[in-house]
Amino acid sequence: MRTFCFVVTLITPVIMEAQTSSGYKIGDKVADFRLKNVDGSMVSLYEQKEAKGAIVIFTCNHCPYAKAYEQRIIELDKTYRPKGFPVLAINPNDPKRVPDDSFENMVKRAKEKKYTFPYLFDETQQVARTFGATRTPQVFLLRKSGEDWVVSYIGAIDDNTEDAGAVKNPYVINALEALLKGQEPPVRETKAVGCTIKWKV
Repeated sequence: MRTFCFVVTLITPVIMEAQTSSGYKIGDKVADFRLKNVDGSMVSLYEQKEAKGAIVIFTCNHCPYAKAYEQRIIELDKTYRPKGFPVLAINPNDPKRVPDDSFENMVKRAKEKKYTFPYLFDETQQVARTFGATRTPQVFLLRKSGEDWVVSYIGAIDDNTEDAGAVKNPYVINALEALLKGQEPPVRETKAVGCTIKWKV
């Protein structure tokens, strides 16, 4: 069954062994990236010196799925940034195809919603391609191992797009809590449910 970007439905992500044919897999080391933040600064993954890891989320302005998860992303950052796992949100969409996802509109959205985390513009889409991201929102949960950043979870934030109060499987939270205890996430990969990334043509 196809999922259209303009319809938000209740879908339970299917746990998968492999989600993408390219990009990072569980256990892979992640290369550094440097992207422009909505405040005009450049943000690098590897400059998060005090972090234990990072919640990298590919998201955007226009997608109803991204909007549905917006407050939950803010809460993830507020809860887990002090514990060493900040959110790094990345918009990979081509603004020529989706004007709502322009850098200027990213700045407006971040101010309106009072984002507590960097909101980065992947203008060339190279970071999204390197990660193997396909949807918005889609999470790549990273943990630091020495000097390396390692993929520990890939997929959906939880199992209920429409109702945060009805979530039964908070995949990212469960994975974070496990990592904080020095354990592996109980679920390491799920299918991201959201809008497809709007690639340059």
